[in-house]
Parts: sequence; structure tokens; C-alpha cells
Amino acid sequence: MKKPCLGGKRQAILGSLGRAVGLFTLSILILVGAFTPGAARPSRGDGQPALIDRELFFGDPEITGGQISPDGKFIAFIKPYKGTRNVWVKRTSEPFNAARAITNDTARPIRVYFWSRDGKYILFAQDKGGDENFNVYAVDPAATPAGQEVPTARNLTDLKGVRAELFAVPKVDPDILYVGINDRDKAWHDLYKVKISTGERTLLRKNTDRITGWVFDQKGQLRLATRAADNGDTEILRVDDEGFKKIYSCNVFESCGPDRFHKDGRRFYMETNKGDATDLIRLVLFDPQTGKEEAVESDPAGRVDLGDVTFSDLTDELISTTYEDDRTRVYWKNKAFEADYDLLKKRLPGKEIGFGSSTRDEQLFLIIASSDTEPGETYLFDQQTKKLELQYRIREKLPRESLAAMKSVRYKSSDGLEIPAYLTLPKGVSAKNLPAIVFPHGGPWGRDSWGYNGYAQFLANRGYAVLQPNFRSSTGYGKKFLNAGNLEWGQKMQDDLTWGAKYLVAEGIADSKHIGIMGGSYGGYATLAGVAFTPDLYAGAVDIVGPSNLITLLDSIPPYWEAGRKVFMKRMGDPSTPEGRVQLERQSPLNSANKIKTPLLVVQGANDPRVNKAEADQIVVALRDRGFPVEYIVAPDEGHGFARPVNNMAMFAAAEKFLAKHLGGRYQEGATPEVSARLNEITVDIKTVKVMRKIDSSAVGTPKPATDLKAGTTNYEAKLEIGGQSIPLSITSTITEDGGSWSILETLKTPQGDATDATHVDKGSLVVTRREIKQGPLSVDVEFKVDKATGTMTMNGKSKPIAQEIGGALYADGAGAYEAMAALPLAEGYATTFRNFDIQKQKIKLMQLKVVGTEKVSGPAGAIDAFKIEVSSADGGADKSTVWVGRDSRKVLKVSAILPEMGGAVLTIEPGH
Repeated sequence: MKKPCLGGKRQAILGSLGRAVGLFTLSILILVGAFTPGAARPSRGDGQPALIDRELFFGDPEITGGQISPDGKFIAFIKPYKGTRNVWVKRTSEPFNAARAITNDTARPIRVYFWSRDGKYILFAQDKGGDENFNVYAVDPAATPAGQEVPTARNLTDLKGVRAELFAVPKVDPDILYVGINDRDKAWHDLYKVKISTGERTLLRKNTDRITGWVFDQKGQLRLATRAADNGDTEILRVDDEGFKKIYSCNVFESCGPDRFHKDGRRFYMETNKGDATDLIRLVLFDPQTGKEEAVESDPAGRVDLGDVTFSDLTDELISTTYEDDRTRVYWKNKAFEADYDLLKKRLPGKEIGFGSSTRDEQLFLIIASSDTEPGETYLFDQQTKKLELQYRIREKLPRESLAAMKSVRYKSSDGLEIPAYLTLPKGVSAKNLPAIVFPHGGPWGRDSWGYNGYAQFLANRGYAVLQPNFRSSTGYGKKFLNAGNLEWGQKMQDDLTWGAKYLVAEGIADSKHIGIMGGSYGGYATLAGVAFTPDLYAGAVDIVGPSNLITLLDSIPPYWEAGRKVFMKRMGDPSTPEGRVQLERQSPLNSANKIKTPLLVVQGANDPRVNKAEADQIVVALRDRGFPVEYIVAPDEGHGFARPVNNMAMFAAAEKFLAKHLGGRYQEGATPEVSARLNEITVDIKTVKVMRKIDSSAVGTPKPATDLKAGTTNYEAKLEIGGQSIPLSITSTITEDGGSWSILETLKTPQGDATDATHVDKGSLVVTRREIKQGPLSVDVEFKVDKATGTMTMNGKSKPIAQEIGGALYADGAGAYEAMAALPLAEGYATTFRNFDIQKQKIKLMQLKVVGTEKVSGPAGAIDAFKIEVSSADGGADKSTVWVGRDSRKVLKVSAILPEMGGAVLTIEPGH
């Protein structure tokens, strides 16, 4: 039976917006650790429950994610193994303490797994160090390898730096997976057939047509594809022997996408809200041969988008549709399932019921029962006998009786638009004049839902009223509501939060002097916007990796990822137009940092490529210098969002203490020695924070080298450290004379193929005049003359012009950049500033170079005296590298560079031996 949970919380947003959402949506990672409860602030009433240990909310659950095998003989589930969540298996008839681990990843928890169609394998996805390059693994749960506690998992898509996507698990051949792999082109996934038993991979389709998804019918035949058009539209294509035929499309502000083929094998179910007269996503049947569209269902209540659609894998029939309103509504198409659902609702009153995994014959089901105060109970249900047996409860030790109810509320925003929201009030105290926290979700193209929410319960237990608004731009409430947020970051979208705080005060729930705001990613942006644009509203705020500069955020999208770029430009604003740039600058909290006076906790990853640390520094300094309270946490080993559990636990320990100080709630003291030590390490003394003085690009000249280049070839050994992996690379640099110029050709050899950069510089001045780059399907040819860059960027055969004012000559850019630095008149204390051109973002970067001292560098000939040079962004970027140049030889001896565009990966380069 398709769909893991009929009463679940999925809200798909299809088409072009869905492709972009994944880029910048942050999930604040769940914590791992063990805390001892400490002293708490006095409660606000005798009836308030005792303080609940943080670990019970955010630590590893004892058991979760149960799935029954297709033959019903086994149940798999997730449970910690040696301190990290892994997959375990037991016989269905056995107790859970008889289970054995079948995976043993001790570095990162396994979050996604499933049984193969024939039950011979457990398949799971895993990345390395949070790099989001997921591979697909298979393990035989019946294997008992000699000398090992746990059977060995096989990597079916064994490629480093590559992300695999699962497209189909066909019923007709249980040994086959259809997988997308982006080894040839990082932007687009080629389609492979993978044999589970052997790992054999067969290329089926090379993706040179901007394909975003592939759809197979019930016989395992490839029938449809979805494509991202250049203008941001979503196109549905029929796959014929001779190629693709477009059969349907929707624009960048609409949603459409295929769901599953009908049992007749001819038509397919599609979700769409195409058309000016249509607001809500509805379900239709579409014939790919004739183009005929038949309505199946839209929300019978006319309130929200179509949510989940559930099918029987046994009969291929439509079982139910769901709609996520204030609470989830289910509409049954199968009377037998409806009767079972009604029976389960009676036996498990007050719970939302979800049908989880099932046996192949759909006789046995794992049932999930949950509510706002119940994280989840899992039962085994026999559809024939109606026997219902409890298997486990998620977070068994969490005291349910101490949890708070969540209710749906609605209020009017500044322009009269009704905003749906969820309100969780602390248990045991009167809902009058409470400290309150507005907690906006990330995305922003997502939504909050009714049900158990660990963050809301955690904060409510600390004594806060927690408001979770589904502000305009949230998904699920129709196209008009979603599109009402277009171009409204920091404006009407922010009003929706402001009027939410006002609603709490007007209802007498919140004390107007003790309202806070907290969120991550977009929620972090909204936090910063709240304290910058409504400086008198909030008494405390916690910003977790929130973008403070919207132009920087948009600049992080490569120009050749045009589908995602179009969505963001249309929904946020276009920085390439004068009016768009002015709008985005106005909406960027960084530009109003001098207005902030709310006590603020800023949480930042040092390697964040989208939210530059320099922006967070400026926010911190703006408050510090004006005498307003500010605390600052910077993790040196994190990017956009914290991945390491110790960093997360330290962050939340600091956050709840900060909120208690400024809003008056309770907090838990005490932490493990590891977490306490880590919190000390990543807490920044704000007195030490310095803001880089902005440099006027028009005043930047071109440094004058003291020596010229020399012809010759140098081989370098390199390694890229990313996500816990160390990837060996090799670089060959060849410098040749070309009339009055030098031509430097660098060839980078990687596991994914070669990349070349041919850079031309004038003799003597070493000013860059041209670059030619080739890497896979990407090629760039750009000339630099006077104050302008002109050329073309070609991706998959499609060319786009480059035409950008650069304001002056470029230096130390492209191939030979470090050799050009070595040619400068280096001496202790020497410093200079120069221009580079970021080809992906098509903008100038100002770089600062400074000789910070001398060091000895080891080499084949022994220790060599070298200048130590630090090169960093002069305009707020995250670029940073250290270069060691021989004092006498003026040769490059070593380079260590942080690559913000790769999430803070570190590239080390040394001459080959």
C-alpha cells in the first residue's frame, strides 16, 4: 500500500517551487546527548509540570521508524547502536530486545530505509558528514558474517561527491531500482537501472534536457518525465521511443506533477492547480496520448490543497485522499479501509491514525497513532482478525501527562488577510500575561501542522506560549495565499508575524513586554527582520543561521541552475534590476542593523556559504557598540545549519538560558562535560568581534608585481576534505609564452573527470585578459577588457551571455593565481587589495592579501623559509586561503583554501614529489 501514513504531515508543493524549496529549507537537526536536569527558574504557577529534561525532547528515541517485511515475518526499526541510530531487525513474534543490528554506521544516524519488494534486503540512504551526497546501500538482514556483529552493507551507488536519487522500485522485478546519479553533471541526474543483488549499474538515459523526475508505470516501463523549462515553468513529458513529447505544463507560480499511473495502465493521476480560475491543488486523471483531463477530486470543503493520495500496491486502486486543514481530513474511496479506520479511531480515541507499512498481501499493517501530546504509538494490526497489538511508543520516557495541548487559531494580518496558526500554551498555568515566543517555520515555502512538535513542547514546558504562524507564502492553503507572499519578505510576510504577536496580547495571553521570536533559516531571517523592522516589539530573539542579506542569499545560486533561480527571482525579487535590488536591500535586516535594540542570540556556522559570517558579525557589533545585549555562537566546523549533535545540544542549552534571562521562562542547567566544553569553545567573546571596513571598489587599483612569471610545468598533489571524506586530486600547471602574454593552463584531475582552466595574463603586469574553463557539460569563455567582462557560459549545449562591468583590471584570478601572488613584492607586513571575477555569480569580488609572517615549510629538500600569506574576501564574502611562498625561490610551497561554495570544504595543494 503506497504512502507511509494516511494521517501524515506531507504537504507536497509540486513543480518549479518544489525544486527550489530544497535548496534553502533548513531542518534544525535533532540533538543527541545526555543531560542531567539542574536548577530551574521558579514556575509561574503551582500547577506547572516539572521541568522536562532536554534529552527527552531531542535525544535519540529508543525505537522509531518501524517497517514490517513484505512476508510479515520480520519487523525492522531504528534504534541506537553504539551511540548512533541504525537499523535493527527482529522476528514479528519476538520482543524488541531480541532484535539485532544490521547496520553499524557510528558517524551519522540512518534516517531513511525500506525493505526491498521481495524482503531479501534492507535498503537505506546515507551521506558523509552532512554533505547531502546520499548514496544507496543494501544489506542482507539474514546474513551472519563470521567475526562480525553486524552484516556488511554494500554501496550500490559507490561514488564520492555524488548524490543519488531514487525514482522507482518496480513491482515486476524486485531486484531492480531506478536511480538518478549526478556523477556526469552536478546539476542534473542521469537515469540508471541498478541491480540490488550485484550492484550492477546500467545507464538508461543521459539527462541533457533538464529532466527533474522520471515516472514508471506498474509494469516498470518508463512513461513520463518532468522538466524544468528555462523560464521556470514545469513541463510534463511523454517518453516515446523517438524522444520527449510535452503534454502538460504549468507556470512558475503554479504547481503540477504526476503521481502514479492508473490501474488501467493508460491514464495517470496528476496533482495540479493550473489556471487562473483554479486556486487549490486538485487531483485529476490525465491521458498522455489524447491530452484528456478528468477531474477526480478537489477539497470537498474548498479550503486547502490536496495533501496525500494513497493507493493499494496490491490492487493499484485509489484508497484515500487527505487534506491538511487545521487538522487532517481523510476521504476514503475504499469501504473496507474506511471501516478499519473507523474501528481504529474508536479503539485509539483522540489520536490521528496512519496506516504505515504493510505485508505484500495487505493483511498486516503497522499503525501509527499520534496527537499533539503523543509523539507516536506503533501497533500491529491484522485486517482479517482485527487484532491490534502495541509494538512501541516513540520517546517512551517522555511524560505525556506533562505535555501541552496544541490548538489551531486564526487572526487577521495588517491587510485583513486571515493567517492560520497553531498555539501551544504551557500546561498548569492560567493563559494570561504569559511570556510568549513567535516561532516562524523555515522555507519559507512550507508549513506547520497540528500534532506533536518537539520545539513547541520544549518551549511550553519552559513556560512560554508558543505561536507557530503559517504566514503568507506557506504551502497548503492555495495558490493565492502562497503567491500573496511574492516580493514580501520583511514586509507583509513579516506583518503576519507581527500581527500574530499583537493577537496574543489582545487576547490577554501574552505579556506585551515579554514576547520573543526564534527560528532557523527563513525563520532566522524573520527573527532578524522582526528585531530590525519592529525594534520595540520583541524582548528577546534567537536567530539560527538566518540570512540577513537577501542579495547575498540570491547570489549563492549558480546562474546555470536556472530553474531554481527563476523561482527565487520571481518570489523574492530580482537583484539584476534596479528596482529589484533596491527592494531587496530594503528587506535585508543587515541594512537596518543600527535600529536593533532587542537582546539577540545569533547562531552561525563559520563556513556558511549563504549567510556569510561577516553579516552575522555586523549584526553582533551593531548591538554591542550601542550597549544592547547580544550573545554569539559560531561553530567553526559548520555551515548553513548545525550537523554535529554536540554543536546542536550546546546551542539549545544556550538558547533556553538566554530566553529565560530576557523573557522570564524556566531553563534547565547542567550538561555533559563534552557539551559544556563545546559550548565554551563555540561561544564568542563579543568584545573580540571586528567588522571589516567596507572597501570602495572604485578605489581599488591593481597591485604591481616585482617579478614576472616563468615558463614551465609544475605538478601539484591536492586533497579535498569534505563531509568527513578526503578526496585525492592532482593538478598540473603549465605556463607558456604567447607573444606579449603568458598562457597558464591548469588541469584538475578528479574522480568525476578532468577540468581545465586556461587563463591569459599580460606579461609584466600579470593582469588577467581571458579565461577559458571546461568541466563536463560546462564551458566558459570570457574576455576582460578595460572595465568589462564579456563572453559566454554554456551548459548542456545552451549558451548564456556574460556581460558585466568590472570596474578595473583583475589580478591573481583563475589559473596561475597563486603564482601571481608569489610574484608580488612580498615582505613582512605587505598588504594589497585586488579584483577577482566570480564567473558563476557574474560579479566582482574584492580580495585582500596580507603577509602575516614567516614560517618553515617542510619539503623533499628539508625545511624552507616561507612567507605566510593570508588571502580573504574584502567585501564580506567567506573566501579564505593561506598561501606559503618560498622567501628565496618565490615558488608556491603550499596552499590551504576554504571553499564556501562547497559548505566549507578544505582544499590543500602542495607541489608533487
